[in-house]
Amino acid sequence: MDVKGYDHREDLLYHKEFCWVKTESDDTVTIGLNDFYCKLAGEISYVDMPDEEEEISKDERIGTVETGKWVGKLIAPLSGEITEINEIIEDDPAQINEKPYDTWLFKMKLSNPSELDELMKGDDAVKWLEQEIKEHK
Repeated sequence: MDVKGYDHREDLLYHKEFCWVKTESDDTVTIGLNDFYCKLAGEISYVDMPDEEEEISKDERIGTVETGKWVGKLIAPLSGEITEINEIIEDDPAQINEKPYDTWLFKMKLSNPSELDELMKGDDAVKWLEQEIKEHK
């Protein structure tokens, strides 16, 4: 779906810090960055992420996203243990810009699956994105 020139997937959940979340099972999710964040950032040259088996907490700063013009925060959308890091990102982080919804950052096992209910979806996610576009453009 197109939202004011930005790709937006309706089948995903969204965190206010521009991460998308795809549920794989009751307690396992895949995390990536949304199209708006990628276009706002410019070409991503490096992503500093937590390590596999690291425990992270929702809304905690867990790394950085770097481009030629700035360094942005990577914020945990949920709490749990990192189970897998996308190694392709280490070699070619610009793939995130090319296909933000196909290029995931990491997978995690949730310590508190009820946090999924706090993420945005559907019309709420579209309204949030429209507001972010208005605010940042």
